[in-house]
Amino acid sequence: MHDRDQVSWNSIIGAFISESSIVEGTSYFIEMMRAGRTPNSVTFINILAAAAHLSCVQLTHQVHTLVLKYSLTDDKAVSNSLLTCYGKSGEINDCESIFSRMSERDDVSWNSMISGYIHSEHLVEAMDLVWHMLHNGRRLDSFTFATVLSACASVATLEHGMGVHACATRAGLVSDVVIGSALVDMYAKCGRIEYASRFFELMPLRNVYSWNSMISGYARHGDGHKALEMFSKMKLENQQPDHVTFVGVLSACSHVGLVSEGYDHFDSMRKVYNLTPRIEHFSCMVDLLGRAGEFDKLQDFINGMPIKPNVLIWRTVLGACGRANGRLLDLGRRAAQMIMELEPQNAVNYVLLSNMYASGEKWEHMAQARHAMKAAAARKEAGCSWVTMKDGIHVFISGDKTHPDTDAIYEKLGELHGKIKAAGYVPQIRYALYDLELENKEEILSYHSERLAVAFVLMRKSELPIRIMKNLRVCGDCHSAFKYISAIVGRQIVLRDSNRFHHFVDDALPFLSYSFAYLEPTVGKTSGRHFANFYQTSFMPLQASVACPSTSSVSSCSWISNLPRSFSASDIGSKGAGRISNSCVSGFGGSPRAPPSSELRKQCKQGSVLNGKLLEHVSL
Repeated sequence: MHDRDQVSWNSIIGAFISESSIVEGTSYFIEMMRAGRTPNSVTFINILAAAAHLSCVQLTHQVHTLVLKYSLTDDKAVSNSLLTCYGKSGEINDCESIFSRMSERDDVSWNSMISGYIHSEHLVEAMDLVWHMLHNGRRLDSFTFATVLSACASVATLEHGMGVHACATRAGLVSDVVIGSALVDMYAKCGRIEYASRFFELMPLRNVYSWNSMISGYARHGDGHKALEMFSKMKLENQQPDHVTFVGVLSACSHVGLVSEGYDHFDSMRKVYNLTPRIEHFSCMVDLLGRAGEFDKLQDFINGMPIKPNVLIWRTVLGACGRANGRLLDLGRRAAQMIMELEPQNAVNYVLLSNMYASGEKWEHMAQARHAMKAAAARKEAGCSWVTMKDGIHVFISGDKTHPDTDAIYEKLGELHGKIKAAGYVPQIRYALYDLELENKEEILSYHSERLAVAFVLMRKSELPIRIMKNLRVCGDCHSAFKYISAIVGRQIVLRDSNRFHHFVDDALPFLSYSFAYLEPTVGKTSGRHFANFYQTSFMPLQASVACPSTSSVSSCSWISNLPRSFSASDIGSKGAGRISNSCVSGFGGSPRAPPSSELRKQCKQGSVLNGKLLEHVSL
């Protein structure tokens, strides 16, 4: 074209960016500016979409400067685009500045601001905006509800999630497939797989995200057979799986040691569903083979990978070598070398290497690995566990003696250890990663943070399930001990670590054995009336005390400072009255968030022993 007007430039820029050809679209934008053309709101919306796609704060700042230059700051669509860009880049202060100066805000503005808070893990502020929208008579759309539910799932805050669930019900959006999928995911990640299953079975409409949430939920809870059964149902309903589906399926195979089935599902991705396996699928297969002890197949699989193994793969390999009791030292060293080249300051890598040497009783090599970690200035995050009680959140680290009830906790722990040993428990001292005398190794294992937590909970009179969160992986010895503890005290224990949920029931068997009565699956699609009846009889009692406030009453209901506490105990289980602080901004991959308070979080990272204190002043 010899004569290119503004519409022509906007069309070509928008076409490339809409097809995710960001570089080409940005190049045309630069060429347009060099040609002396004046950009308009459409131009900026297009280029800001590119900046949002890249989460590039530098590009956003540059475009924002041009927006100011051309006096388009009052354009609502441009401001909304800026909100989205800054939110995705984590520049929450810039988001707040733009949002506060907007003379007119629409639903997109509110949703973008809420999403920005959630992306930056500011759940408190996000919930404040949700209630403010309700107070001003705005109707939250499914995207807003799904986004907030996703945030609740990421920090495993069940009470918040149930409150949002109640609001969605009041708004008449609960049968929306997007919200339904988010609810399934939230309940599964908050440890209530029974609620997730019950809700899923009665959804009037399901999509691939609904199925993925349920499959991944079962896999995360260690019930691989149930996850694979769900995958079979998904295929029977002619729902096409995607890449995320197979991450859940392969993880399920890994948790229950189904090697041949894992290979079949992995091969079916390409052969049946025309899906090219990604690095996460290869990682799942490596984990499957490592857990199953198929070390020859593991090495062959790695050598035959069509893509170059990354840190995730090598770390999974090193973890598998740590379970081989010293039989795979050469492979482990190879994996460690590759990891150290890519992530020399990640303490997790040195810990895995140290664990591998310790499992083979190579104490000198283990000491060298620890020394290398110190030389690299890599700081290991202290393992901590926490429980939510009526009087707050209680946090423990290994060997902690700072809790106000320390003496009673250790007395209870000693009593428990005596009983489980009498019942047949034998300490697995290989998990005490030091060259010490047998008695000292047993003592180290006895005071792991999760054991202190369970002893503390058992001091309280209750028959409800015990729910414990931990920021790192639970060791094999604690896993064994918890089976015996559950059997002796006759209580279900649910422990969420950085990898998955572990369920222990009073028959001392791990994985799922819920007393929750699952609903029988309905035939075909669930009717809207059936769905509504289900809510009135099943979920609404759970939500009665957190029902979404009406616009007339919202001002007297502060979600942040006065969270309702009157859930039915039989429905909520070991409900938490401890309030979760927004200071908890750093996660552990798939793990639960660390307990509240930024100062506490800092102390955990430094290995402080101050974490047994009752967190009395956290707020939400």
